[in-house]
Amino acid sequence: MEIKIIENQNPKQPPKDDSKLGFGNFFSNHMLIMQYDKNKGGWGPAEIKPYGVLGLEPAAACLHYGQIVWEGMKCYHTRDGLRLFRPKDNFNRLNRSADRMCMPSVDVDYMVDALKEFLKLEKDWVPKLKGTSLYIRPCMIAHETFLGLHKADKYLLFIILSPSGPYFKEGFNPIKIMVEDKYVRAAKGGTGEAKTAGNYAASLKSAVEAKKKGFSQTLWLDSIEMKYVEEVGAMNIAFVINDEVITPELDGTILHGITRNSVLEICGKLGIKASERRISIDEVIERIENKSLTETFGMGTAAIIAPVGSISYRDQEHIINDFKVGPNAKRIYDELIGIQYGDIEDTFNWIDKIE
Repeated sequence: MEIKIIENQNPKQPPKDDSKLGFGNFFSNHMLIMQYDKNKGGWGPAEIKPYGVLGLEPAAACLHYGQIVWEGMKCYHTRDGLRLFRPKDNFNRLNRSADRMCMPSVDVDYMVDALKEFLKLEKDWVPKLKGTSLYIRPCMIAHETFLGLHKADKYLLFIILSPSGPYFKEGFNPIKIMVEDKYVRAAKGGTGEAKTAGNYAASLKSAVEAKKKGFSQTLWLDSIEMKYVEEVGAMNIAFVINDEVITPELDGTILHGITRNSVLEICGKLGIKASERRISIDEVIERIENKSLTETFGMGTAAIIAPVGSISYRDQEHIINDFKVGPNAKRIYDELIGIQYGDIEDTFNWIDKIE
């Protein structure tokens, strides 16, 4: 494959203590860059170069009109080398988001191969401690310079790498979430299911207010009736009701979570009943109170599985399972990370090994 590598002449050393990484605090020595120009035949070849400033002009289209999509995936250090988890699915979802934002698609196989070459160069940045990983952030932006509302013809795709620990400071322990009944994040027909920057900007006001009140995340409701549960700020959500894992159905406003899909498939393997359907916040609260809802957990690339110990709605806190990790969340989590770290056979063909 055609790929140019310019090595960093002043490289940094990776962090020494994997237990103190946090999430998204450190970045490796290089980045992968690709340029798209509609008038020059589309995408040029990938280039790996020293991590540094992108050098956007003030009139770059992404800064004014929001044509930005991104992804998140992980690379794991295992006994038999480095392993990527479902990278093709991530690049396919990048293309789905790009299509919604009138941006060009990428060749998925080429991107996976280029990413593998990138990771070979930065292999020392993959942390080794269990529970850590190398977080991978592909991002595509419109960098053509103009003012005037129309789609761009020039784009920049870059990938950066960040050795990271747990997304939440609680680790695999229950978190508190707050139901948002004032602000909305996405409406049907909008960009809610796209992984685009504007969706996350729209969620920040609620997230800031939730943090001030001691909550880790916001639980969003639908924008029409403010009644049906959608997703949490950084992940999809699931409820265990009468031993059935239930997650809100995908209706155009909810991200097509790759971890969400993995959880549903793992439930099938483990014999756990699972379904996708609309579920109202009133039903959630009622079932917590009558004890038929026994677990709640988030699902996402960054957090993997995040048990929820309480849901606060209209200033009233509702405790779930005595604020303890539930058995289904634990089984699913153990199976998922077992596959990711190579301790459990990957019967789903989710793993891409880096040779």
